[in-house]
Amino acid sequence: MSAPGLAAVAGWDVALLDGAVWTLEAVTERLPRWRARTEAVARALEAAECWSGDAGLAAAGALGEVSAVVTAVTTALGASLDRLQDTAREARTAQDLAERALAEAAAHGVTLDEAGGVVLPTPAAPPPGATPEALAGHHDAIAEQAAAAERVAGLAADALRAAARAAACAADSAAPLGGIGGAGGVVPPDYAGLAAAVAADGVWIPSCLPVRGTSPEAVAAWWAGLSTRARELVTSVDPRLVGNLDGLPAWARDRANRLVLERALADPSGDTEETARAVAAELARAEAAGRPVQLWSLDLDDHLAAVVHGDLDTADDVAVYVPGVGNDVDDLGGLGADARAVADATRAAAPAASVATVAWLGYRPPGNVVFPTAWGEGRAATGGRALADDLAGLAAARAADPVRGGEPPQVTVVAHSYGTVVVDRAAEEPGRLAADAVVLLGSPGMDGPASDLEVAEVHEASPSLDLVTWPLDVHGANTGDDDFGATPLPADWDTWHTWYLDPGRPTLAGVGEVVAGVQEGD
Repeated sequence: MSAPGLAAVAGWDVALLDGAVWTLEAVTERLPRWRARTEAVARALEAAECWSGDAGLAAAGALGEVSAVVTAVTTALGASLDRLQDTAREARTAQDLAERALAEAAAHGVTLDEAGGVVLPTPAAPPPGATPEALAGHHDAIAEQAAAAERVAGLAADALRAAARAAACAADSAAPLGGIGGAGGVVPPDYAGLAAAVAADGVWIPSCLPVRGTSPEAVAAWWAGLSTRARELVTSVDPRLVGNLDGLPAWARDRANRLVLERALADPSGDTEETARAVAAELARAEAAGRPVQLWSLDLDDHLAAVVHGDLDTADDVAVYVPGVGNDVDDLGGLGADARAVADATRAAAPAASVATVAWLGYRPPGNVVFPTAWGEGRAATGGRALADDLAGLAAARAADPVRGGEPPQVTVVAHSYGTVVVDRAAEEPGRLAADAVVLLGSPGMDGPASDLEVAEVHEASPSLDLVTWPLDVHGANTGDDDFGATPLPADWDTWHTWYLDPGRPTLAGVGEVVAGVQEGD
């Protein structure tokens, strides 16, 4: 007779276990999206965007508490899920081996004892007067049965070992969930008890914060694993880190950079005060006009900033405007006007478009075309690295967004003058440039053909009276030449070098069509 243990393993309902694991996987996958939506509502409440007053703040605090609980539960569920997946895998292995052992035992007349051990029947004596051939056949049958018994014993032993591993994994699977605030193994009886227990555990922050060189994807994963309270603590303690981490959502970088800005204005020192006031003035202008604005990056020491007009976390069409020679933080107002002009042109080309445009001053352009820095590429190389990193960070942050399901935006880099050299250097950085299209306006030349920019579309404008584009070609091939391979945009002959994005100019309308992805000829 078959051992009950082995027969029970063979009869396990592994399909039911797989279904339970799949259900837990589905729950675990949906929790981050639900948590992200809850946190977005909490941020809106804190900003009094939908409910002001003490009640609104209390609701925001309650949602923050929910976020902390969901973070703890999600982490614990993930650990439990890992062990349950191991349980299901070992159970499938054990069942398959048990079924094979039982089938082979039945086929060869072998029986198994209670422990899965093999019991061989007593061999029959050879028939009297058997011929040598019959005697040899008799002993061959005995040997074959012994070999079968050995195989059955091996299968049975392997099946029971796999079953024991499955049982151990199943027993361990409850430990992570039981450990959420469960001091001494006491599990909180309700949500209030669970929230209190999670709060009592304090704010947990990974010991290894992202450092320079951490990939944007790893940064996004690190951020996703933090609760709201942990994020708030990291932001408060080190806002410079959070504000410039590629891979974080724009709302988080904006909050951190505004904290840096606030502290700088409250305690001005050195030569950063002027930069801080210029950035603050640009944010105040936009907000006074009722326009959404985000401070995507800020480096007061190097006098750098990137200001988003719109919502970089939700926009379907994104344009990153890279200016050229003669711009600094004092020009953020003009750069912001150019960025908004691109956004307006995009909406004119596609009225339903959701647009965000970035006035990207993430490098220090040369001060004047007569400066040696304008004829060299040192500033462009530095800016190219920063631009490539920021674009990769945007892509990683949007890919990790649980609410939008990782839906990427259409990203267009719009570069003017020396800014086109920055884009050229950005394309030379490791990995592909994280953009869909590039627009070159008044370029002083590029090293290679348009295909070297690693994007699906390259457009350019270079009217005949732009003296930077046509006569000089300081930095390489003329982007208006057919051999370069860019698609020309319309440009008035008297655009010169500075009026490409002026309202009413055909170039601006063409740029808007590119950003919206609706330009003629597509």
